[in-house]
This record gives sequence, structure tokens and C-alpha cells, in this order.
Amino acid sequence: MTTKKEEQILKIIKFAPMIFIFIVSILITFFIYLENKKTFLEDKKEIEKQFIVDNKRVIQEEVSRVYDYISYLQTNTELQLKEKIKSRVYEAHAIATSIFNKYKDIRTKEEILENIKTALSDIRFNDGRGYFFMDDRNGVKIFHPVDTSIEGKNFTNFTDVKGYKLFETIIQTIKDKTERYDQYYWYKPNTNKEVAKKISFYKYFEPLDMAIGTGEYFDEFEKEIKAKALEYVNLVRFGKSGYIFILDYEGTYLSHIKKDYVGKKVVEINNVKSSSDVIDNLLSIAKNGEGYYSYVQNKKPNTNLPTKKISYVKGLNNWGWIIGTGFYEDDIGLKIENKKELVDLKFNEYIENIVIVSSILTIILMLISFYISKLLENKFTEYKKDIHKKQTILYQQSKMAAMGEMIGNIAHQWRQPLSTITTASSGMVLQKELGILSDEFFIEASNKINASAQHLSKTIDDFRNFFSPNKVKSNFLLKNTFSTTLDLVSAQFNSRDIKIIKHIENIELYNYENELIQALINILNNARDELVKKPDNQERLIFIDVFKNKQDKAVIIIKDNAGGIPKEFIDRIFEPYFTTKHQSQGTGIGLYMTEEIVLKHLKGQIQVKNKDFIYGNSSYKGAQFKIILDLENKDN
Repeated sequence: MTTKKEEQILKIIKFAPMIFIFIVSILITFFIYLENKKTFLEDKKEIEKQFIVDNKRVIQEEVSRVYDYISYLQTNTELQLKEKIKSRVYEAHAIATSIFNKYKDIRTKEEILENIKTALSDIRFNDGRGYFFMDDRNGVKIFHPVDTSIEGKNFTNFTDVKGYKLFETIIQTIKDKTERYDQYYWYKPNTNKEVAKKISFYKYFEPLDMAIGTGEYFDEFEKEIKAKALEYVNLVRFGKSGYIFILDYEGTYLSHIKKDYVGKKVVEINNVKSSSDVIDNLLSIAKNGEGYYSYVQNKKPNTNLPTKKISYVKGLNNWGWIIGTGFYEDDIGLKIENKKELVDLKFNEYIENIVIVSSILTIILMLISFYISKLLENKFTEYKKDIHKKQTILYQQSKMAAMGEMIGNIAHQWRQPLSTITTASSGMVLQKELGILSDEFFIEASNKINASAQHLSKTIDDFRNFFSPNKVKSNFLLKNTFSTTLDLVSAQFNSRDIKIIKHIENIELYNYENELIQALINILNNARDELVKKPDNQERLIFIDVFKNKQDKAVIIIKDNAGGIPKEFIDRIFEPYFTTKHQSQGTGIGLYMTEEIVLKHLKGQIQVKNKDFIYGNSSYKGAQFKIILDLENKDN
């Protein structure tokens, strides 16, 4: 039976929330209306300004993206050229090696050399500019398919147009029995006037004690790179009609959406007012870096009407290119009007919806409040019963909290039985050696040993029953699982400067998530213990890769750069109590339990091996653990 005070409390619970909700709903609705009205008026003023800003940002981003790509091609031109000629020389070296191995026992070296020259003489590449040549250690030109008249001549003291003795480099390559790149300036084929930088590659051919080489003019190869860049630019489109144009510093179109513009000067096409002034201004902006520029284009695509255009250009000074794009202001004006009309319409709809939703929400909240009040009234009478239940729950929680102390108690309880067993067995051995062991003492000692063993067994059973596990399978995402796992170990890893590189696909599993987390923590901690042995000035890395294989199974790979597991230990690391650490640092249980969890609980597979790999241009070696799991653990 409730008291008078309890009845007053129940009335407050029943009516106060409804009155409060009604008043607050009216105030919130009115406040939302005023705020949205203010925001609406401000938005209408900012629409035009924001559209210009947004479009400027878009064209700047598009130009910068194209600029970055072309700059990448430009920066890597020489590297690509070197890789190309090197691969060609390796190809020729392989041909020469194959011919030598085929005929070394049946023909003379001179005959084999002629066979090699025959095989290489007709090979051309780089649009016919590329060919192979061969020189010996005395500077004598052995082979030159383009100009056979120089074969047999000594070029030791020959220099390029800048006085560089390139043949001395070839001779040194042969003497060093190695390979190298070279750079010199040479007259271009079919002309005695144009001098250009040429990059060559020589490789020693040991069977005939000579060098095989080839080369390419840098500017010729650069033309191919430029063509590749322009081909890419021609494919770039964005928005409804956005495109990239490219002019050279002479005002000639190199790329444009209108193909007939390419190769023509802007002043010839006359598609902008004051063409020469526009080109001069664009050129000035490009040479100084980048910037925006407004001008009138005589014929806008699709309308052929004069239209004001805002362009953004960026200069590529090494190639003398102007990279740019733009947008037409009349397109912006149309979008602005449409946007304003849409904002007006949305605001009116928004106000109507606010009133309707606010009214419905107020009614619903009042009904919910009334229902909750009645519910609380009914629940209030069960208050004492709830207290009793909570006390029971608290008891169970207290039982779990005692886990640490329980382990200590077990260790304490084991000391006395173990001491008794040791004393009894030692006494029997001693009396046996002295020849005075009696049946009474033997039976008494045996009984003590048996009683102590029974006590130890009971202690184990008590512990197992006290903390009996209750495992439940569930659906979970591996990305979330790794997030939880790494959160648990991150503090220890960060404090030891251990970096974790992750590539995790978001794969869903149906299994025991907590069991998997424990296995992952064991593997990560094992890697951590090995990585901390590395000097502080060396990188400590752990790589995590998670993906789905062709058999539709989840694959988890964890590897480190700690140097790997010694060969004599790698087949034993999953054995119980086996450890390579000092006794004070490891028990040998972690990886054993990991295998037990993966094989018996998760019904998966686990493998370990040493792995050599490259990361960040550095070579590393470390241990790699691979776990393979079915997407669904169907074991009941």
C-alpha cells in the first residue's frame, strides 16, 4: 500500500511531463521558425557568391589534377627512358648469351660474334631510331648496324661536342665487368647541325669480353611523353561540359575540345575578344605560376554567342605549356535563379512541415509521457523486488571481480599439498635407501600423497566450475573486430614506437568474436615482444592484411619486420610451454592457445612462416601468421 507522499510523487510523474512537453514544443517550434527564416534570407544573399566560389574551386582542382599528372610524367621522363633502354640492352644481352651457349662448343668466338651481329643488326625500336652497338676493351667499335664504316676503328680518344670521352666510359665498364648508364651530346641522325642530349646504357658481355649498348635522344623520347600527356588531356571531362585546354607559350592550341583548333594559334581562330591581349595575360599568369582570368569568348560552344568566361590557368614552364579550363557566367546565372526558386519552395514546404511535425510530435510525446507515467506507477510497487534482484546481480558481479584473487588463492592452496607430497615421497625414498622403510610408514605416506593429489584435483574442479565459460556465436565485421583488438593493444605498441600498417576488407563472419580477438592479441603481443629487441633507430613494423580469397574464405595475415623465427624453432612455436624468451618474459602458452582457439573453437586454419618482403623501398624479414576462416562457423 502506497503512502500519501508516494501518491503525490506519482501525480507529478503523471502530469508534469505532459505540461512540460507542451510548453517546450511550442517554444521550439517558434524558435526553429525564426532561425530558419533568418538563415533563409542569408542563404539567398550568399547563393550567387557561393556558386562563383564553388565553380572556381572546381576548375582549379581539375587543372591542378591534370598539372600534377603531367608533372609526374615530366619528372619521370629520364627514369622511364633509362628503364626502356636498359630493358632493350638486357634483351640483346639475352640473345647474345643464347647464341653463345648454343655454339660455344662447335664454333670459334669470331664465328659466334658474327652470328650475334647478324641477329642484332636488323633490330630497331623507338620508331626506328634505336639500334644496338658493341665495343671491345680497347675502344674498337665491333658492331654498328647504322654506320658499318666505323666498325673496326678505335674511338678511345673520341669526344662528343662538349669534349666528353664517352668511349673511355665504355672501356671502364668492360674492365669492371659491370653495367652503367652514360650521358653525352651527339649529332642527331641525318643531320650534322642539331646536337642533343643522348642517354645510353652499356652492359658487359663476358663470353666475348665486350660491351653491348644502345641509346636514345632525350628530346625524342620526351616527345612521346608529351604525346601521352596530350592524349590523356583529350579524355578529361568534368561537369556537364567541362574540358581542359592546353596552349604553348606561342599561343598555339595543343589540346582543345574542338579538334580543328589543335595546331592553330588563338589569334588565327579569333574566338576571344582582343586575342593578343588575352594570350599575353594568360602567358604572364602561367609563367608566374597560376591564377584566374576573365575575358569574353566570341562564340560559346552550343550557342555561338559572345559570353563572359572565367578561366584558371597554370604554367608548365619546362615544356612551355599553359594548362587551363573555365566556366561561363551565364551558366552560373541560370543555376543561381533555379537555386533561388528551389530555396523559396523548400522554405515554404519546410515551415509547413515544421508545424505539422511539431503538432504530431507533441501529441505523440504527450501520449508516450502518459503511458510512461502509468508504467512507472505500476513498476513503483515492484521496487523492493527489483532491489532484491539487483542484489543478486551484484553478488554475481562480485564473484567475477574475485577472479584475480581466486587465482592467488589457488596458488596458496597448492603450496601445502605440494609440500606434503614432496615430503612424503622424499621420506619414502630416504627410508628405502636406509633399508628401514616399514609398511606402516609406506601406507601412511601413500595416503598423504593420495589425499594431497585429491585436494589439488578438487581445487582445479572448483576453479573450472566457478568460471565456466559461456561462449556465444554472433555476426560481426572483421574491420570492427580489428578496431577493438588494436584499441586494446595500442598503448603498449605506441609507447614502443611500433607502427601498424592495415589493409582490411570489411568482411562479415559468423563465429566467436571474443575468441578471435584473444587469438589476434596473442599474435600481436608475440610480434611486439620480438620488435622491442630491435635497436631504437630501426623501424618497428607490423602489417595486417584481411581479404577474401577465391574459395570465399576470410584470410587474415599478420607479419612483422623483427627478423623472423629461427629455423630450428619455427616448427615448435605452437607447442605448449615452448618459448624462445627468458622464463621471466614468457610461458609458452600464448601461441599454443592461439592455435587451440583457431582450430578447435573457430574451426579455421593457422599457418606460420618467415617472409621476406619490401616496404617503402626497404627490404625486411619477419614472421608471418596466416589465419583462414569460413565466413560462417556451422559447428554446433
